[in-house]
Amino acid sequence: MTETKNPFLFQTLVGAGVLLVGLGLGFGALSIPSAAGYGGVGPNFLPWLIAVSLLVCGGFIVWESRSGGFRAMDEPAGGPQPYWPGFAWMSAGLLANAALITTIGFILSCTVCFVLAVQGLKGAEGRADRRPAIWLKDALIGIAISAPVYWMFTQFLAINLPGLTSTGWF
Repeated sequence: MTETKNPFLFQTLVGAGVLLVGLGLGFGALSIPSAAGYGGVGPNFLPWLIAVSLLVCGGFIVWESRSGGFRAMDEPAGGPQPYWPGFAWMSAGLLANAALITTIGFILSCTVCFVLAVQGLKGAEGRADRRPAIWLKDALIGIAISAPVYWMFTQFLAINLPGLTSTGWF
């Protein structure tokens, strides 16, 4: 006897996962004080806003999946199997960023993450190129992206991020 699977089960599970994340964020927001600050909103405003948004989106995803599934979806791109080497490159980038951020600072650790992630994405597209010039170009692009983000957070928003020096500029 052949067992038939619900083709919309995974879509429903994604919606349920979004609902659980929204509930978890809402539960966490309960412990944040609600005293109004500048502009009349307290520190718990944004977590509540995101929690409610996730709950609404999760509810719509579950409703859509249970009422016939996602009807206007494009066919998935890529091959029938996941590209595991790309996943490994991306994972290595994220793990390297987490491991190095307090040692070499935000800018350089994000640059390392960017370079490794780009290698994974290019490999997934069949355009893997391991020449040193390509790595250097990717590193320069990574610095060009992460440096302004670092400076925006540290200089303009006064949020401390780990730097390579104590000057606040790198």
